[in-house]
Parts: sequence; structure tokens; C-alpha cells
Amino acid sequence: MTSMTPATDTPVQPARAGRPAVTPRGARAGRRRTPAGRTRVGRSGWIAFLLLTAPTLIGLALFKYVAIGWSFLLSFSEARGTVSLGHWVGLENYRTLLSDHAFRASLLQILLFTAFIVPITFAASLGLALLVNRVRRGRALFRTTFLIPAAVSYVAASLLWKMSLFNGLPTGIANTVGGWFGADPVPWLQSTSPPLYWVALVTLRLWLQVGFYMVLFLAGLQAIPQELYEAAALDGATGRRLLTGVTLPMLRNTSVAVLMLLFIAAFQAFDEFYNLFNSGLSGTGTAPVQTPLVHLYNTAMGSQNYGVGSAGAFVLTVLIVGVTLLQGRFTGFGRSGE
Repeated sequence: MTSMTPATDTPVQPARAGRPAVTPRGARAGRRRTPAGRTRVGRSGWIAFLLLTAPTLIGLALFKYVAIGWSFLLSFSEARGTVSLGHWVGLENYRTLLSDHAFRASLLQILLFTAFIVPITFAASLGLALLVNRVRRGRALFRTTFLIPAAVSYVAASLLWKMSLFNGLPTGIANTVGGWFGADPVPWLQSTSPPLYWVALVTLRLWLQVGFYMVLFLAGLQAIPQELYEAAALDGATGRRLLTGVTLPMLRNTSVAVLMLLFIAAFQAFDEFYNLFNSGLSGTGTAPVQTPLVHLYNTAMGSQNYGVGSAGAFVLTVLIVGVTLLQGRFTGFGRSGE
């Protein structure tokens, strides 16, 4: 016998053994219909999303991507005292920049600075992370204490180093500490033989960056399974053997990422070099050391040569991307299975 549903009077086949009851197509289609209220809620949600994100997206497109594209066009234009396009010169700005002795000297200086600051920052961050990781009580306090300098502005820290720590006066902190050991006052930022200004540059960057990379290493250390240490201890590994046999291999990916970030940050050095040696309206022309970004800033903002300045920005970008890709190639960063 067949039964009739009270709503549609459509016969429904009874369920057989092992088979579910067959429902009419109209009933299944009715279940799939989306209520009109839900559609209105979805549309209003999208409208609210667009209204909230539109200012950010418009600002990002206008002040970042459009600015980058305009700068790229300026690098092929004769733009002196203006940012208007029109007088195209092709690759002349790039040839002028690469033939500039001051720019080539700044590239050499940043390479030397990178080769010096990257290993020191890496070793200091890793050492602090190993020490803090061994602390059982108050680990969060130490982590926060070392991380606080990372939140300080490079400009504010540079002015603090310049006006208080290494101001060259007998009352400066560095000269005061040196006086306790019988040392004479030293003009740290003006001394070029020997180049004592590197002491201020290196200590400033270490103070600002070590805490941040220490937290990255600390996260990597806490992700290492304790079973590996227990198994190594059963084999008689202690101290240095645990460090070289378990800790450092397990920190490989973190170490590669930290090295990549350190290289990029070193090539982008600007704030501390500019603010430590800037003497006001005269700029940094008499600074004992200049990075490529400082040189390009003086070219664009001081000489008002925006074409050459824009060309230098893209040359430096290609250099940073090239060094990053080479590092990733040699270290295998991002390779599947790493």
C-alpha cells in the first residue's frame, strides 16, 4: 500500500529492507531553499565589510602601490626638483648612480656592517635564549624585559645614544664609566682614528634587536620535544653534546629565518646612521659612514634629484632580494620536507 503525505498528497514509497524511504523531488528542493532573511544578512555583512575595509584598502593602494609604481617611472625620468613625469632618459639614472663613487662606497660599508652585525646579533640572541630557557621561575619576566627595547623607536633610541650615552662630553655616560677606570673623555661619534663611532652603532642595534630575535629562538627551543633530550641523555650526552647534537639541529629552521631577517634589516639600516651623525640642516654629508639608504635620502631630499633617488631605491631592492634568494638557496629555506 502507498501512503499520502498530509502537506502535498504525494505518494511516498515505503522504505524497504536496507533502503531508506524515497522522498519526492519537491520536498528535497524545498529543503535546499535559502531563506530570504539569510540572504539579506549575507548582503548586509558584505556591505559592512567593504565599508570598514575600504579606507584601509584605498589608503594602501594609493600611498603604497601607486607610490611604488610612480617611483619606478621616475627612475626612468629626468626628475630634478619635481616628481612630474615627462622627460624620459631611459637607464641614464641607473648609470649615473652606479658610476657614483659615494654610492659604491656606501654599498661596501653596508656589506661590512652586515658581515659584522649579523653574526654578533645572531650569537647574542641565541645565547640569551639558551639562558632564559633554562630559567624555571620568572621566565616570562626575563622574556618581557629583553623584549621591551624592540618596541622603542629607532629614532628615539638613536637620540638617546647620541645625547646621553656617547655625547663625547666628560659627563656622558660612556665617558663617565671610562673615567672610573682612568680613561680620558673620548669624542665617540667624531673619532675616526680609530673609528670609535662603530661602538655606538653596534651597541645601539644590539640593544634594539637582540630581544626580538631572542624571543624567536626561545619559541623554537620550547618546541623541541623533551623526549629527544631524554634519549640523548640515556646515550650519555651532556652539556655541549646536547647542544650540538639536539638543540642546534632542531633550531635549524628558526636559525635560517633569523639570519634572513637579520640580513634584510642590516641592508635597510637608516635611522641610527642618519640620526647619530645628522647635525641639523646641513644633513649627513660630513658623516664618517653612510648606508645606501642615507645616501639616497640625501640625493632625493637634499639634491632634489628624485630620478636618481628612485633608481637607487630599486637597485637596493634588487640587491636585498638577491641576497635573500641566495641565502634561501644555500640554506634550503622553504624547501619541502625541511
